[in-house]
Amino acid sequence: MRIVILDAHTANPGDVSWSELESLGACAVHPRTSPGEVVTRARDADIVITNKTVLDREAIESLPRLRCICVLATGYNVVDVAAARDRGIPVCNVPEYGTPNVAQAVFALLLELTNRTGHHAQAVREGRWSASADFCFWDGELVELAGLTLGIVGYGRIGSAVAAVGRALGMRVLGQRRTPPTAGDADVRFVDLKTLLGKSDVVSLHCPLTPETRELIDERSIGLMKSTAFLINTARGPLVNEPDLAAALDGGRLAGAGLDVLSVEPPPASNPLLTARNCVITPHVAWATRNARRRLITATAANVRAFAAGLPQNVVNP
Repeated sequence: MRIVILDAHTANPGDVSWSELESLGACAVHPRTSPGEVVTRARDADIVITNKTVLDREAIESLPRLRCICVLATGYNVVDVAAARDRGIPVCNVPEYGTPNVAQAVFALLLELTNRTGHHAQAVREGRWSASADFCFWDGELVELAGLTLGIVGYGRIGSAVAAVGRALGMRVLGQRRTPPTAGDADVRFVDLKTLLGKSDVVSLHCPLTPETRELIDERSIGLMKSTAFLINTARGPLVNEPDLAAALDGGRLAGAGLDVLSVEPPPASNPLLTARNCVITPHVAWATRNARRRLITATAANVRAFAAGLPQNVVNP
């Protein structure tokens, strides 16, 4: 069995091992693959593994030996799943590996917006505390989370983990989901999206990117939110209309935003959010702790083993 990993570097820049996958067959590991290199590198592969390298219809139809595609991620929008289905090729993802990491990142972003920890630490380095006439100083409003309402759009595994942290901090939780709530969600009040946006002090996005959710946050939906509210997005960049969000931040119609994802990554210098007021952006790292990346590789190896046994699992294009 021949395995080709197209873009290994982000999942494993060298601090974890590919041995679980390497034990399953001849395994070619490429740190990065440009669009023009995909077919050449994967031509003899039975299994292609990708993280963010695009496998479109043209590429899939140009790989005669290809039998399975594994995605080193939960999201699989980089693969033309319909083209794979047409050839009887299962596309397998990893539905759960980074839940605690993403929940942690949500509050890292939110606490930077509300406590301004990094900002104040930099101010201290610049000598502003040393020059203060008082025993303390602060720059900008500090916001207490206890008693505020946390609205979670897309209440799945990660949304549930975020809710648990929010409740531990004394926040009330509103949820919005496509499927009915379960008995384990008793501490969450489920509402429609319009109600959630209007009543939440913090809105955290955890829904998948679909035609229905693309630019879910735009000028209209921001207009439903409190001007004192914060938006957190650790899900998918295109959930947000970026010019609309930047205009709302710069115009004082939203208090702040914490983003780990953008619509184009890496972002062009012209992205208006890079210079927007009170916008904290991290470079798509919410998922990327070493423990999470180990789990990701282990789960992908399990997907490969299941396919080799004739029982493919985590198939997103049945």
